[in-house]
Amino acid sequence: MALLLFGSYMVRYPLAGNLNCFLQWLYGFQALGHDVYLVETSTGWDCYEPDSNTMGNDPSAGLRIVSELLQRFGLNRPIVFRDYQGAYYGMSEESVADLFRRADCFIDCGNHGAWQDLAEICPLRILIDQEPGFNQMRIANEASEGTYLPHYHAHYTNGCLIPARHPEVPSCGVSWKTVVNPIALDLFQYAAPPASRRFTTIMNWQAHKPLRYAGREFGQKDVEFARFMGLPQRVSAEMEVAVAGKRIPYDMLRSQGWTVRNAHEVSRTFDSYMQYVRESLAEFSVAKNVFVATRSGWFSDRSNCYLAQGRPVVLQDTGFSEYLPCGEGLFAVRDEEEAAAAIDCILANPGKHSRRAREIASEYLSTEVVLSRFLAEIGL
Repeated sequence: MALLLFGSYMVRYPLAGNLNCFLQWLYGFQALGHDVYLVETSTGWDCYEPDSNTMGNDPSAGLRIVSELLQRFGLNRPIVFRDYQGAYYGMSEESVADLFRRADCFIDCGNHGAWQDLAEICPLRILIDQEPGFNQMRIANEASEGTYLPHYHAHYTNGCLIPARHPEVPSCGVSWKTVVNPIALDLFQYAAPPASRRFTTIMNWQAHKPLRYAGREFGQKDVEFARFMGLPQRVSAEMEVAVAGKRIPYDMLRSQGWTVRNAHEVSRTFDSYMQYVRESLAEFSVAKNVFVATRSGWFSDRSNCYLAQGRPVVLQDTGFSEYLPCGEGLFAVRDEEEAAAAIDCILANPGKHSRRAREIASEYLSTEVVLSRFLAEIGL
């Protein structure tokens, strides 16, 4: 049994989509027999308060929400949180330093480098990038300004095609390995397809400014959604998007036939998020422009959640079609025509595609498959 410290972004942004993503890692490591602690630190003005929908420095809402969630699923270790002023929650500063000394591995999946002062005493330090292409370009930009990536023993990305080819994505001087987002199947009950013909997704329209690298600009889902704006007019399914973020064109979406929901309301709690997915017939979603433009191979942790509950997924192709089976239960699409064909295919036999969705989650994306391989690769 290894002692694992997992750095994440749960306490600071305690909405369900974010919580669900990192819960899979924590739960999956424990299910494999390891002792795992959530460790998180603030750099200032980065704590989201769901009730007031504001950012600030008070982590109390996030600590309460995350603590209740982890305990619910049998993850009973104290949450280690350090605020922007250096105050510790969950454990004393001395106990946290001892925890880092005793740990077998620190896995940095949160705000990269923020624990570097203590992580240096860990014998094994692993970085996991969940924004493939974007993070490599950001790191390269920062390096050109004199800021360098802290030292890790291994660097992983969920852009599963980046290491094989894509010279336009900088390596930042390291060798990138790959790991997909895992899903813990025993947290999700398979359910037969509902009577609904509703395709849904939960997304951020524009969370931050576009990224510029090597003379090119890379955007987010706002850029790619434009390619599929007229999709509701091509299909008999109900097309719905739960969306948050900046500059959302509500009138345009509705005029094209989209039903629009508030993403923060849908993902306010873990249960409301899961219910929204469960009551959908399937998912249709686009990917961030940077994932598509670099053909990174990124695949969504949210789509994992749909698949695990037997909800087929139609997702804009980032290259994931090269390593995940597509055509039943999961469809990789490049334009409206391909998306409409995939939706029609699901509508014609929802039961078959529902069962295949669950099978894909089990065979390719389960925590047992993904995390066992990951831990073996890093020597644990």
